[in-house]
Amino acid sequence: MTRTTTRTSAALAAAGVAALLLGACSTTSDASTGTDAAPGSSAEATTRTVESEFGEVTLPTEPQAALGMYTTDLDMLITLGVPLAQSQPIRDDGYSTFPSFFDQEALEGITPFTNFPEFSYESILAAQPDLIVNGLGYDESIGTKLAEIAPTYSFNGFDGSDWRVKFEALAEALGRTAEHDAWTERYQAKVDDIRARLDEAGLDPVVGSVGVDGDQVTVSCYGTPCLVFDDLGLDITPLSDGEGATLSFEEVGQLDGIDAVFTSMAPEDDGSFGDAFEALAGNAVWQQLPFVTQGQIFTSDLEMIYGSPSGQYAFLEEVEKALLP
Repeated sequence: MTRTTTRTSAALAAAGVAALLLGACSTTSDASTGTDAAPGSSAEATTRTVESEFGEVTLPTEPQAALGMYTTDLDMLITLGVPLAQSQPIRDDGYSTFPSFFDQEALEGITPFTNFPEFSYESILAAQPDLIVNGLGYDESIGTKLAEIAPTYSFNGFDGSDWRVKFEALAEALGRTAEHDAWTERYQAKVDDIRARLDEAGLDPVVGSVGVDGDQVTVSCYGTPCLVFDDLGLDITPLSDGEGATLSFEEVGQLDGIDAVFTSMAPEDDGSFGDAFEALAGNAVWQQLPFVTQGQIFTSDLEMIYGSPSGQYAFLEEVEKALLP
């Protein structure tokens, strides 16, 4: 994900957002008079104070209108069974609605609004959330702005670490560990099933996450692909080690030895994908690579690679379809 800071105008921040904040505060102040129950009190606590990557934060114990700052945050909320605000963010760059692999039943009646790469704090405020989950913690100013709208739990979901660690911490903060554990068990059961079938078929391919960036070919382990490959015990190309590899078009012969290539891009309106490697159509070395000649290039939705429960499970299914057709 490109680390893009908000370009919301100063006038909006100072005038429009401030005015909406006043309205929001007047709406919620009466409803949030209860706090953590005093010792011995029979009243149920309406808030809880938890630790986050950025210090303590006080959250509602039973949010009724949660919002995810990015689509991965929304997916975590859905998976944890947290009631959602009636409008939720999506990214630009070819998307006009929520990712198709999300729980569409949970999204029924919810309106999307574009919130990346430019952030729409006005739209967030208009959604009237009572909780915001913000995985864009790489920019602390984002969390600061969001906290003025509603209680906000922030973390850096794009620091290259395993997103599941952040997901587990979020589940604990929201008191939703049972839902977290249910997803984990479902995912692991699918992993075990695929691995057993690969063993039965005697399949042990070398795999790689490969893409084109301008006039270069990239090989990396960013996001969910290599997490899934590793969970399945697949042999990942050594080009992915460390920071990965960036190859010129003249160096694509180094990809020889990869049996199956996985790449990602935004889907067309009908759900289909273009040719992610169109720029290499006239490259003779590329055209002779075994995974090209044997049709072992598999394209999936770009949003799957940014760690979230549905994204990782959906990519796992993509690998299943590719290797066990």
